[in-house]
Amino acid sequence: MTTIRPDRTRLDIAVKVPEVTLVFWVAKLATTAFGEAFSDYVFFNDRIGRDAAILGGLALLAGCLAVQLSMRKYSPLAYWLTVVAVSIFGTMSADFLNQDLGMPLWGSTVMLLVLQAGVFAAWWRGQGTLDMHSIDSRARETFYWLTVILTFALGTAAGDLAAGPLGLGTLASTFVFLGLILLPALAYRRFALNEVVAFWVAYTLTRPLGASFADWLGVPAPYGDGLQLGTGPMSLATGAVLLVVLGLVVRRYRVTTRHTGPGSGS
Repeated sequence: MTTIRPDRTRLDIAVKVPEVTLVFWVAKLATTAFGEAFSDYVFFNDRIGRDAAILGGLALLAGCLAVQLSMRKYSPLAYWLTVVAVSIFGTMSADFLNQDLGMPLWGSTVMLLVLQAGVFAAWWRGQGTLDMHSIDSRARETFYWLTVILTFALGTAAGDLAAGPLGLGTLASTFVFLGLILLPALAYRRFALNEVVAFWVAYTLTRPLGASFADWLGVPAPYGDGLQLGTGPMSLATGAVLLVVLGLVVRRYRVTTRHTGPGSGS
């Protein structure tokens, strides 16, 4: 999956995504937990209304994507704020399919899985690579963000499917997805699984992992089966954690670029 074909839309830009390090995965899980809690708080808030909530989430995503796409190189703040917006809208879109359109969770999970596979196929056919380190053109960046959006929506649907219809509950689902996310890492290190395949499998699984844990902590009675602290308090708590993590990401990037020059960073 590392064959790279010429890209006629290639621009004079540097790689616009961060390096895949431990900090990357911590930041990804932080955005996931916050996005799940905040999205549930807004989407199921009767005073706001679901239509207004999802339109607001879409507007936030569009604004963040516009800024991200306008950048000529990787910006940790622009990149991770876009991931936060994707996390919020991805949760809302999956909930919209289930709650407003009446689509069963297994149906939305399968549909989103097929859509994600379709994006991967189109990306590979057009670019000859799905490598997360090759996001240096408008076409590749577009495929990248389409994939990210679908992984968040798919992860939300899959997490709700496991916790609800499959009867696992949110805590058991958390441990199931934790176990699943370790498999691509193990396969990559011990059995030479392709790096790109391992990355996208793990990236997709971080969504239901973080979302299941956030739901266990926050979803209130009578809908929750965990601590039921409330989605509002959980939004504040996970938001505070997210701010700390993003602060560390930005600081690490500045230190790295100061010593090595501009690069992708984490």
